[in-house]
Amino acid sequence: QVQLVESGGGLVQAGGSLRLSCAASGRTFSSYAMGWFRQAPGKEREFVAAISWSGGSTYYADSVKGRFTISRNNAKNTVYLQMNSLKPEDTAVYYCAADPHIATPAYEYDYWGQGTQVTVSS
Repeated sequence: QVQLVESGGGLVQAGGSLRLSCAASGRTFSSYAMGWFRQAPGKEREFVAAISWSGGSTYYADSVKGRFTISRNNAKNTVYLQMNSLKPEDTAVYYCAADPHIATPAYEYDYWGQGTQVTVSS
């Protein structure tokens, strides 16, 4: 069982930056791949980024490639999403998720956090 708690969301102007954190409970965090997803009002949840258990492999959605960076610190049971050059279309609730295997579809992930709101003003 893994419990996830996101933090770091907020209101930022276009072009600004935010860093999201996702703290995981449990001593098996290092054995899970982690993903970030987002969901805007009226839209389906979409993949943003994922990282393997070791941090050696990462994947990004085309819409965030070059602007967002996913990383993890297994000693701190935390995964991060550094978001730079933010755009209004990045506005959404951001969720972190955990699964034994790195994947991009949301249905692959077993555990989810409650989400944190990111709002980018133009």
